[in-house]
Amino acid sequence: MNIEKHWGIFTDNTSNKRHLVSQLLKATSTSLFKDFQHKKGVLFSKLALLNFILEEDKHNDSGIIANKKQSLQSMSSGEQKKALFSHLLSVKPDFIILDNPFDNLDIDSQKELHKLICKKANEIVFIQLISRSIDLLPFIKKHAFLNKKEIQHISNLKAYLNSKKEVQFNTLIPKPISPLQYDGDTLVQLKNITVNYKDKTIIKNINWTIKKGEFWQLIGKNGSGKTTILSMITGENPKGYGQELYLFGQKKGSGESIWDIKKRIGYYTPSMTDKFKGYHTIENMIISGYNDSIGLYKQPTEAQKRLAKWWLELLGLNEIKKTLFLDLSLGLQRLVMIARAMVKQPLLLILDEPTAGLDDASALLFVTLINKIATESNTSIIFVSHRTEKNLSPSFIYKLKITSEGSLGSIKKAT
Repeated sequence: MNIEKHWGIFTDNTSNKRHLVSQLLKATSTSLFKDFQHKKGVLFSKLALLNFILEEDKHNDSGIIANKKQSLQSMSSGEQKKALFSHLLSVKPDFIILDNPFDNLDIDSQKELHKLICKKANEIVFIQLISRSIDLLPFIKKHAFLNKKEIQHISNLKAYLNSKKEVQFNTLIPKPISPLQYDGDTLVQLKNITVNYKDKTIIKNINWTIKKGEFWQLIGKNGSGKTTILSMITGENPKGYGQELYLFGQKKGSGESIWDIKKRIGYYTPSMTDKFKGYHTIENMIISGYNDSIGLYKQPTEAQKRLAKWWLELLGLNEIKKTLFLDLSLGLQRLVMIARAMVKQPLLLILDEPTAGLDDASALLFVTLINKIATESNTSIIFVSHRTEKNLSPSFIYKLKITSEGSLGSIKKAT
């Protein structure tokens, strides 16, 4: 195969990637991909990496690590993906399918993996499956779109990318039935917070104050301590005891209950629904936010139903409110989960990698909704993401920088 055979396949949340990957790996694909028939292919994906991690769990050996001093699980996301890429190259395939290779990587890790792939572009053929157009590898000159199971050739890439238009929400953010009462102006304050695990300092002397109505973006490399800080803010990290950590006006360990903290916070991360299998309607999923459950297991009140209807109208989903949550596209599921998190209009909304795995159109829709919430409600927002979402409009950025003595924090006003 020559290097002119590289393909970039754009996908959205309705694309049947599993079907396409199966065809390619079985070497039975036809049409645009007839050159891949009877060729040996391998898959670079999140699922492939997970399978090696499971193998490591079972046999104490993933089978892909040359350096036995470090387990696959103990590596950062960037190191894991580099190890997987090296392993796939070692089996000498004719082509490698790259399924969104840059997802869940910080900027520096993305650059490192990007460089590794580009170095091999003259030696091996790549088929890149792409949700976000910014990830398109520069050496790829052939493009297509996977419409469900159908491959559609893209003859004019610029026209295809320009066809993605911003969607507006025309209804105001609904008001809660019973607004949460809190008289203070400062919601969260971390004063000189340091967290150590064994002999390693994760974060050092962190100072961060979050006030009512502020929109923050939290950024930092993989392993910089973002998850540690979030667990301090939600009150779940016992390392907060004995430190100057104040949550909604109370010092950590002064008699507050974890439920007093949680009822004031809306939280969403995609992993919340990764294994969700319940048969709940869109309407009931939104209402379940009142009970802090995923899925509705109590009889809702008429007031709760009315508020859910307002959210459904805002999202343009009222006509399909009885549709099962699991039958929605990934992008629409994310919007529903934000409505669920906001139904009580919490004092603080935490979004942990909320756009991971979304296609361009769905990510834009999601970001538009978050900007609207920031503008039209009193809820403070912490948006955690490795990606730079160009349409996101935070007021402030809190950045973690890894040092030999632990990660340090800095604040800057967003441009």
